[in-house]
Amino acid sequence: MDVAGRVLIVDDDADILVAARLLLKREGIACHTEPRPDRIPQLLKDEGFDAVLLDMNFAIGANTGREGFQWLKRILEIDPTLSIVLMTAYGDVGTAVDAMKQGAADFVLKPWQNERLVATLHSALKLTASRREAQELGGKAKELAAALDGPPIPVIGSSPAMARVFTLLDRAAPTEANVLVLGENGTGKEVIAREIHRRSKRRDQVFVSVDLGAVAESLFESELFGHKKGAFTDAREDRVGRLVAANGGTLFLDEIGNLPLHLQSKLLTVLEQRVVVPVGGTKPIPIDVRLISATNMPVEQLNKEGVFRQDLLYRINTVELHLPPLRDRPEDIPALLDHFIGMYARKYNMPPKRVSAEALRRLMAYRWPGNVRALRHAVERAMILAGGEVLEAEDFSLPSTSGQQPAASAPSAAAAAPGGNAALVLDTLDLEAVEKEAIRRALTKHQGNISHAAHDLGITRASLYRRMEKHGL
Repeated sequence: MDVAGRVLIVDDDADILVAARLLLKREGIACHTEPRPDRIPQLLKDEGFDAVLLDMNFAIGANTGREGFQWLKRILEIDPTLSIVLMTAYGDVGTAVDAMKQGAADFVLKPWQNERLVATLHSALKLTASRREAQELGGKAKELAAALDGPPIPVIGSSPAMARVFTLLDRAAPTEANVLVLGENGTGKEVIAREIHRRSKRRDQVFVSVDLGAVAESLFESELFGHKKGAFTDAREDRVGRLVAANGGTLFLDEIGNLPLHLQSKLLTVLEQRVVVPVGGTKPIPIDVRLISATNMPVEQLNKEGVFRQDLLYRINTVELHLPPLRDRPEDIPALLDHFIGMYARKYNMPPKRVSAEALRRLMAYRWPGNVRALRHAVERAMILAGGEVLEAEDFSLPSTSGQQPAASAPSAAAAAPGGNAALVLDTLDLEAVEKEAIRRALTKHQGNISHAAHDLGITRASLYRRMEKHGL
């Protein structure tokens, strides 16, 4: 099926222009003829065309085709999607090859064969349509990637601990190296992952985040590799896996340290072969992703056999980036406060508030077991509940002694229980306070390992995440 479009014909021979116009009119192709090549830029700007039929020689006695190549370059600079067909009476195979190398869609000799010229222009129109469709789809893909990625979240900090992070980030981000981000819960591992993506060569492609801690083992392959309709009971339609969805972009695997060994093996195979086979499928699908992984598991534990496959660890941690806890960079708290206060002032349509000197002192002295995430929740709560223009320490529910939990949930000191575990000795029957302290103790005991803490508490990982969010942990 022919593609409708408009052709610009440029030749200083009036007879050629008349012949071309009559031929294309008979074939239903709209055209505009022009004897002067210097008017090409203005015509392209004012009227727009889908193909150009361009003579290669305009000066009297010229036969080198140099002018045609010059105008070919100029037209492609104006509109790279435009298909250009060069024509000359002095052509040979070498000229045709040069024309194609420099970007021409095709090459015809004068006098032309009518059928050949019409077929060539139809092909040129189709090529332009395809190029413009690809350009439009590429633009939509960039917009979709930006929409999925969301507005940039700045990485805030000028402390020596964060300076080391920025140095590694600057060096690693522009490369294709796989990055492993290590850090406690709430330190901003996904924020760093998104920053790496934004500074990479894949910034215009999609960023896909997968929380492996929230993916059930039975759904791991379906979630990451995809599945075919009918592959299992609930597979009512084909589904694209996260690895394929991230093709060309960045895949962020959060909580990779909690992935069971048998699933680690499957992930390693995919990363090594760079192809995935959907569940229930037989055809391998090539993938091209940059991998960023994160875990709150200490690196010493990751290096233990039986906990994490060492061959997978080598694959994912070409660059290892350690995020410091907030307690190790208290000098960054003022800047973080300014950012979060501004963010929530905009969100809740209220004027920004300032922090009192005493509140700032206590905020910087507090150890923040929930790190930056806990500080953010504390600021949001303070912005909503504080009555005045100045945020006091009480608005953040801070304890009177640094390092303790907020007063609303502070239990009395723990006593040693049989078995060496700290028992809760409470002076309150407030269930919310008891639950919060139990979760905090479990997370501390297991060094932030969500799976182990949830098992100790007798709840699921998803349930633990919900409770941590509720309590600002």
